Order: sequence, then C-alpha cells, then structure tokens
Amino acid sequence: MTDHAHDLEAVREATDRLLSATGKLDDTTIAEPSRLPGWSRGHVLAHLSRNADALLNVLQGRPMYADSETRERDIERDAPRPLADQLADARESADLFLAAAAEPADWSRTVTLRNGVTDSASRLPFRRRIEVEMHHVDLGIGYELEDLPDEFVAREIDFLAERFDGHPAVVSTDLAADDGQLWTTGGGTEGGPVVIRGTAPELLGWLSGRRDGSALTVDGGTLPVMPPL
Repeated sequence: MTDHAHDLEAVREATDRLLSATGKLDDTTIAEPSRLPGWSRGHVLAHLSRNADALLNVLQGRPMYADSETRERDIERDAPRPLADQLADARESADLFLAAAAEPADWSRTVTLRNGVTDSASRLPFRRRIEVEMHHVDLGIGYELEDLPDEFVAREIDFLAERFDGHPAVVSTDLAADDGQLWTTGGGTEGGPVVIRGTAPELLGWLSGRRDGSALTVDGGTLPVMPPL
C-alpha cells in the first residue's frame, strides 16, 4: 500500500543524498562520462531536473513532455552547464515537484505519463524516487546498487516485475533473493519457468539493465534477455 508521506520523505532524502554527493564534484568531473551510454554526468543531472519538471506537469494536468524531441533537446541543452548551475536547477526543480506533491489532491486518479503510459497519481512520488536513486547510481561516483535502501530495492523489483509481467518477449520467470524474497514476472512467451537466484541488488541490476546477470544463478533454462526500459 502506498504511503504518501513516506514516499515524499524518501524522495527528499534521496535528493539530498544525490545533491550532497554531486556537490563534491567539479566542472571537469561533471563533464566526464556517466555509466549510461552516450551520456555525461551532466546529461544525467539535466535529465533529473527536467524529469522533475515533467512530473510536475503530470501532477498539474499537463502533458508530461511536449514531445520526445523536446525532451531530448532540453537534456542536450542543459548537459554542458557548470556544476553550480546544475545543482541549483536540480534543487529548484526537485523542490517544486515536492511542494506540488505535498498539496491535498485525489491521489487515486489516473494520470498519463510518457508514451501514453497510465498510472495512479499515488505512484508519482515513487516514480520520482526511482529516477533519483537509480540515476545516482548511474553517475558512477561511489553510490552503488548495494547502497540503495533495502526497502527501495524490494519495491523497485516489485515495480519492474509488474512491468514485465506477461511481456511477450519474456518467459515465465521466478526471482528468488538470498534473503527469502520472491517475485514472479514474464510469462508472455513459451518457456520456463526459469528460476533466478541472487542478492536483491543483483536482481535489481539485471532487471533494470544495469548489470549483466553474471552474479546470478539460473535454473530451468538460460538467463532471459530483458527488454529495455
């Protein structure tokens, strides 16, 4: 069950961690490559700022982005900025989103996201938390999947397992974490069930395309190739 107050506080904490860590960089290191192909760390920070704006748009009943070209153009425009400008923008955009998300609203309503995806408004704070936490890892500045809060890791695996449930390219797949947590996903194509075992961070890394799954064990077949997010 969604806990709105908890989700907002978790977003604030994740944002503070990211800004504290990036505040230790400089204009040279922010221009260096991130872990995302073709993106510098500046691209990642620019994306986070514009994502906060986009989710604010959704909260206030506007389209998330004008179009995909505008989204890409805005990130490319903002990526080369000096660190001080990046940090100021990231903080201001995050604060505006959080302020809007703290206003009384019908959180049971359905909202439309990018590419026509719909979801409950109640999940927007968690979606923002995903962006902040996972892209903090993508910056490659010492924050790893193993550093993510355990509660977030389990919930993000839930989120991704739901996303891939019934996917036509994924066989029936059971995920078993070393701590006893279990998830089921896929099942939209013939084959399986495949059972994948490992730590929760490694399972998350594989599901999200951030790790190759080599640290996981697989029974009942080969490691499925997951669709891109």
